[in-house]
Amino acid sequence: MFGAALVILAATLAGWVQARQFASRPNQIRRLILALKRLETEIMYGFTPLPDALRRIGEQSQEPVRAIFVTAADNMSASNRLSAQESLEQAAINVWQFTAMKAPEQEVIRQLSYTLGTSDRKDQLRHLATAVRQLESEESAAREEQARYEKMYRSLGLLCGAFIVILFY
Repeated sequence: MFGAALVILAATLAGWVQARQFASRPNQIRRLILALKRLETEIMYGFTPLPDALRRIGEQSQEPVRAIFVTAADNMSASNRLSAQESLEQAAINVWQFTAMKAPEQEVIRQLSYTLGTSDRKDQLRHLATAVRQLESEESAAREEQARYEKMYRSLGLLCGAFIVILFY
């Protein structure tokens, strides 16, 4: 009985972990959108150098978005000497595994990294606005996935655990 309870508990927890991924993804995308909008404001009104702006945005954000921007700012420091593109792209690659976000969101950040810091202010603002629109579209799709799959995975974890217990007995 104790073993059966452990199997059911483990399967249920696995289902809840997967369901949490579906719940976390839209929230993390929303945080990333807000961070990009703050970066847009920094570029437009703050006249802040890009490494300082990235660090400030990162410090104002919650994890894992914080890690992306702070890592990018660290990569642009004098000791690392990476370009804005390289630093943001490297930060996205290194930190992405710790997020609930998927490849489409990472691709938006990678595409943004190609133009960030390489063109005039107006062009950067245009690219940031494009990235925000793309992320808003991804957020909408993530919310639909959450509504469709979150509850299912919670139930499926419990049911799979019960099925395994039945198979063993």
